[in-house]
Amino acid sequence: MAYSELNTQLARCPWCGEAEDYVAYHDQIWGVPEYNSKQLFAKLVLDGQQAGLSWITILRKQENYHAAFFNLNPERLAAVQGAEREQHIATQLTNAGIIRNKLKVASVFKNADAYFQLKKKGIDFSELLWSYVGGSPIQNNWQSMAEVPTETEESRALSKYLKKVGFNFVGPTIVYAFMQAVGMVNDHLVHCYRHKQLK
Repeated sequence: MAYSELNTQLARCPWCGEAEDYVAYHDQIWGVPEYNSKQLFAKLVLDGQQAGLSWITILRKQENYHAAFFNLNPERLAAVQGAEREQHIATQLTNAGIIRNKLKVASVFKNADAYFQLKKKGIDFSELLWSYVGGSPIQNNWQSMAEVPTETEESRALSKYLKKVGFNFVGPTIVYAFMQAVGMVNDHLVHCYRHKQLK
């Protein structure tokens, strides 16, 4: 029996629809607080790939990204430099399993460089990100999707900082989607069964 068929009785946020993989993502991953720096980096990179597209598109290519970019390990990515990096980017632009946009492909490495520079300065990526919400999830109580913002004061501030230190594809809307996904904010609607579980 499919995942969604096992759980049809549960009230959910309407954005996940009925696609089995999207429902599973909503139920198991979206909004769950993530504190692992490398996992946070990987998710931020994938959210950047989403720019101009729907998240479901990237979700369904997620495994391909991990296979193409050293499991999205920031230190491993940052170690690829010069001609080797250029060759890797050129190769991935022929990879039908990812979004073949040169700026987006290059951004995977650019963001790894920025992450690595922060680490060299002794800045913990997880602590940095979570500092923008005071270290714990912001608990929202939205009644409908129309109330949920696309960006906030916190996402604008974090976006500004990330751009300053060298990240790209990290505009305030992308950053807010990231914050929602990694549980920095609880944006499950109040009638969704996950809202209470993540409070």
